[in-house]
Amino acid sequence: MGFAYFDPKGEMTITYRRLPHWEQTDKTYFITFRTADSMPEEIIGQWCEERDGWLRRHGIEPRREGWHIAFERLSPAVRYQYHAEFSERFHQLLDGGHGECPFRRPELADMVARSLLHFDGQRYFMGDFVVMPNHVHLLVQFSGAKMLKRQCRSWKKYTAGEINKKLGRQGHFWQAESYDHLVRSPEEFWHYREYIADNPKKARLRAGEFLYYRSPRE
Repeated sequence: MGFAYFDPKGEMTITYRRLPHWEQTDKTYFITFRTADSMPEEIIGQWCEERDGWLRRHGIEPRREGWHIAFERLSPAVRYQYHAEFSERFHQLLDGGHGECPFRRPELADMVARSLLHFDGQRYFMGDFVVMPNHVHLLVQFSGAKMLKRQCRSWKKYTAGEINKKLGRQGHFWQAESYDHLVRSPEEFWHYREYIADNPKKARLRAGEFLYYRSPRE
């Protein structure tokens, strides 16, 4: 089974929170979800302030609904500059090791891995993933329509319950909003595979402080 990529001519749903979420049926996504304490509020606040300033300098009001559509009208070179400056920095901030970093404990990382693989081949086709100390990166193709948010909620709800039970606590475990990106091409897919594989090394993690899964699917 090969992974399918974003079709610019296909039907698509776009929803907004702090981040845009583009959804297309039976396509492949790069997804990141993180623990609730993984990014201190002052750090994410500064990131948002700098991002909003960049957008305004390019004629886009980030507080206005639909700004993401205006962003897509920018030239590819300008959009590349944005992603190099903000999307990549967002993920670099995650590697700073903020918060409790519960997934340094192998048994907790394993709970997440088993949840991600539980419905593999049924609800979705799982690609590579890595469970970092305070966040998770994965490649996945969903089966059926409107599965992105539904399945992400399912993974987070189940693992939060199991991990809180293991830790003897209650309350928020995951950050409510995930980062997701519709993969555009085979080249981009391989870029994300390499990113996932290299992430522990870039974050200077030791063996046992992360869990990496390499999918047999290409």
